[in-house]
Amino acid sequence: MPKNPKLKSILIIGSGPIVIGQACEFDYSGTQALRSLREDGIETVLINSNPATIMTDPSMADHVYLLPLTTKSLVQILKEHPQIDAVLPTMGGQTALNLCIEADEKGIWKDFGVDIIGVDIDAINITEDREKFRELMLKIGVPMAPQATATSYLKGKEIAQEFGFPLIIRASFTLGGAGASFVYKEEDFDELLTRGLEISPIHEVMIDKALIGWKEYELELLRDANDNVVIICSIENMDPIGIHTGDSITVAPAMTLSDKTFQKMRDMAIHMMRSIGDFAGGCNVQFAVSPDEKEDIIAIEINPRVSRSSALASKATGYPIAKIAAKLALGYHLDELNNQITKSTSALFEPTLDYVIVKIPRWNFDKFEGSDRTLGLQMKSVGEVMGIGRSFQEALHKAAQSLEIKRNGLGADGKENKDYNQIIEKLTYASWDRVFIIYDAIEMGIPLSRIHEITKIDMWFLKQYEELHMLKNEISTFTIDTIQKDLLLEAKQKGYGDRQIAHMLGCLESQVYNKREELGVNRVYKLVDTCAAEFEAKTPYYYSTFESDTETTDGKRAAYNDSIVTDKKKVIVLGSGPNRIGQGIEFDYCCVHGVLAAAECGYETIMINCNPETVSTDFDTADKLYFEPVFWEHIYDIIKHEKPEGVIVQLGGQTALKLAEKLTKYGVKILGTSFESLDLAEDRGLFSKLLKENEIPYPEFDIATTADEASAIADRLDFPILVRPSYVLGGQGMKIVINKEELEKHVVDLLSRMPGNQLLLDHYLDGAIEAEADAICDGEDVYIIGIMEHIEPCGVHSGDSNSLLPPFNLGDLVMQQIKDHTKKIALALNTVGLINIQFAVKDDVVYIIEANPRASRTVPFIAKAYGEPYVNYATKVMLGNKKVKDFNFKPQLEGYAIKKPVFSFDKFHNVNKKLGPEMKSTGESILFIDDLKDDEFYNLYSRRRMYLNK
Repeated sequence: MPKNPKLKSILIIGSGPIVIGQACEFDYSGTQALRSLREDGIETVLINSNPATIMTDPSMADHVYLLPLTTKSLVQILKEHPQIDAVLPTMGGQTALNLCIEADEKGIWKDFGVDIIGVDIDAINITEDREKFRELMLKIGVPMAPQATATSYLKGKEIAQEFGFPLIIRASFTLGGAGASFVYKEEDFDELLTRGLEISPIHEVMIDKALIGWKEYELELLRDANDNVVIICSIENMDPIGIHTGDSITVAPAMTLSDKTFQKMRDMAIHMMRSIGDFAGGCNVQFAVSPDEKEDIIAIEINPRVSRSSALASKATGYPIAKIAAKLALGYHLDELNNQITKSTSALFEPTLDYVIVKIPRWNFDKFEGSDRTLGLQMKSVGEVMGIGRSFQEALHKAAQSLEIKRNGLGADGKENKDYNQIIEKLTYASWDRVFIIYDAIEMGIPLSRIHEITKIDMWFLKQYEELHMLKNEISTFTIDTIQKDLLLEAKQKGYGDRQIAHMLGCLESQVYNKREELGVNRVYKLVDTCAAEFEAKTPYYYSTFESDTETTDGKRAAYNDSIVTDKKKVIVLGSGPNRIGQGIEFDYCCVHGVLAAAECGYETIMINCNPETVSTDFDTADKLYFEPVFWEHIYDIIKHEKPEGVIVQLGGQTALKLAEKLTKYGVKILGTSFESLDLAEDRGLFSKLLKENEIPYPEFDIATTADEASAIADRLDFPILVRPSYVLGGQGMKIVINKEELEKHVVDLLSRMPGNQLLLDHYLDGAIEAEADAICDGEDVYIIGIMEHIEPCGVHSGDSNSLLPPFNLGDLVMQQIKDHTKKIALALNTVGLINIQFAVKDDVVYIIEANPRASRTVPFIAKAYGEPYVNYATKVMLGNKKVKDFNFKPQLEGYAIKKPVFSFDKFHNVNKKLGPEMKSTGESILFIDDLKDDEFYNLYSRRRMYLNK
């Protein structure tokens, strides 16, 4: 059946600011859905309060409302757009679903004659109400763990007494496992039960008998109105039950499941989906499987919406789940829709993978002082990476290289943990670095049987690790001159980086690279094609691997490469890697706009990124997508293969910027601001000299490399002093110290964590107002796109400050200084593209805190507030296609826009919530106000000093 002809205008609810448990995977799914609906001529209306995302770009929907996600906002939109026929709430995570349910309970959809599509409210209620869900599963014959519901403390105690320990407590109607916990001992139960009851909006928890050591799996399903169902992907958690799936290392397709059990699981998932309601759309089902020969299956939960795993499954298979789910919500059937990859098979054709993907989460525990770093049922990661390889080992290594935590892979990089007691502890209490710790344990000689006994990780995975360890030992018996081609090829096929092989052979990375070239051990690129090459794929979505040579018809020997290089002029955009605090979705927004602008200028666009949650890694964003680590070795091989005109580094945050020096050294052209200018802005000594020459004030400062030097500098500078390392993002390691004792402690701590780093010591301008400006410069002219004033005082990181656009109480004299300094600095740094400058204002004098000649966190916010595509303009300037004077700037904003940070402190108990120079927020929302009499502004302004942590 084609689409429902009654549906002409649809409201989509977004997921709001990014928090732990609900990140940019919903920006990706929402963006796909909007594109999908518009292809069918549907009028789209979007509500989302997140300014940093592509989803809220004016080009994405016919009407974009950057409003708080409340029923009041929904009523406002429905009054303005009485033509809205239906609401699609499944693309915005739990936030969108909860808002949809609240509006339904208040009768809002009924009042305005709006249908709910893509899901059934009853289905949501059944899956969220754990008691109802359990009853339904037992009725349809799907086994579940022994469990019971408690709506009071007393009832919870009774259940615990009946089941015995260990237990699992899960709070109803929460996100990212909030309020969920594993309870091993009776003495911990009271506190964890109380916490679960408090966090649940309906004050209800489900208490399960813990299935220690059982394996966890997920299936991603799609169903149409004709009851056709496809299983898009099976995902296996390397970690057994007890760790939230968002914090688990996951593998697709499932590796350790027998075919018989997989078929049984498929049937069970389809039966579950059909039983919860009659709706067309996506569904995610989680199962536990016993670790013995019986492979008993029990259901854990079902989510009748696009989930975190849907983004991963989409990128793993190339099958655009959200795009197809949106079409199904319109009434299409799967057999009427094209497979987007092959263009010749239908969407009813289930993907088959001839490669392996591994997802590793990315944590930011360093930002949450005093937090519990062990992993459990409550999600704590802030982002994730995905590696694609021909084997589990290759994909695992590529994912580890993508994390950007100064590791070159699993081991063989001199950073192994060699403390036996610490290794055993980290294996016993799952730690964020266990992906490395397993390797270290094997290196130390701890038997696999012991590691399995402690971690309950399947022996198949542990044997894969052991093989890597044995290969490393074999390679270590050779030198760069004696290693044979077959051994070098095996190391590369198992994902070892050149840096790791150099470590094993005791030589330089460049020598390994040259040896590979000499022996013909080169990367080839393969298509992500959804159909194991059974049908020809039309989508340019690639990953790299290493293959043995085969003889071609003309007698030459070579490994087959799917990536055909065209003769068009090309540009590569480097992505921003995994989300983390300090570098989030806003840089993906910039990358996507950079790609689109380069395409408008006639370039073939090539994207390199490894983040499965984002729009930049959608297969139809750039002309070519390389889903690869933003890691030197991988990038250089792509550049050599594609031979682009140049590389754009200033849109991908610190991830891309850090590669600028090496690109320049290897003769690769950087488009836009040069490495020399980027480095000059980072080198505080050189930058201050530039400011002095231009008669621009800056706080007194000096540079230290030891605690003694820092102490001597403190005598000259006077306290309070702001201490910060060079080349970091999100204020990492920054602190305001007020005496010698604090200074010494912080300096010693920083130098132990970042050996060889230069530390900058600035006299902190106490009581100053902070402001920042973003501008576009072409080397001759400068256009300031926005000046923002922070509500919090100087000393709170700009990413954690509530900020107003335009400024609300800076006088003409101060504003003129900001404009003059911005223009002077942009030109003095030879900026070509974007620049962000931060200021401290004290006694009507404007001091420069820092300048970053790149895209900043605030650029998407300013673009949304003023309704102008600034990244598009800046990219055209970087490419030399346009000059600043070629653009007709017409910013439009009545009143003010406030950038409001959002924190995820509730995921970490007993954590220090005070704010300071190190960024801690995970996301942001935008709020428009008419004037400064607004209650929201008044409230923020009155509390501005409350959390300052000196």
